[in-house]
Amino acid sequence: MSTIKGLNSSEACRAGGGAVVLIGMPGAGKSTVGVLVAKHLGLGFVDTDIVIQERAGRRLQQILDEAGYRELRRLEEETILALDPGGAVIATGGSAVYSERAMRHLGKLGRIVYLKADCGLLASRIDDYERRGIANPGGQRFEEIYRERTPLYERCAEAVVAVDGLTHEEVARAVLTVIGQIKS
Repeated sequence: MSTIKGLNSSEACRAGGGAVVLIGMPGAGKSTVGVLVAKHLGLGFVDTDIVIQERAGRRLQQILDEAGYRELRRLEEETILALDPGGAVIATGGSAVYSERAMRHLGKLGRIVYLKADCGLLASRIDDYERRGIANPGGQRFEEIYRERTPLYERCAEAVVAVDGLTHEEVARAVLTVIGQIKS
């Protein structure tokens, strides 16, 4: 099921360009669904986690291990602020929502869609939590990160797609529906 949320006090997150921006927790399917949406729309695909790794010359987990979560978040913000992909589908890292500047920039690039999943589903998909490259201060349980980030995703999203019980193809179709590219 998908729902479109009304505009709220965080309209600054969303000004809208030609891109489709996917946000959400690790394991929500942003990268997989993003590729499917990009194929359907005939657009390019950008995974900001991969762009960060390419720019830094290190995997996300290496950045966390060597420089800490603040450095990873700084690199994430810097990478997002440098994005100008035109019409593309963008899958962000789960911690992108910690940066108001990054989210404002993404909102200018296009429509922000939150892929919302139940914490239990996400935990079942993330079997390598400690080595996944998830930016957090350390010692935080996955459930705590989920509770901390959920209101941030909701604040910045123009549309919300609930992914529980759906295949990646069904989630992609729901994203296309909420952005007005296909009829439900």
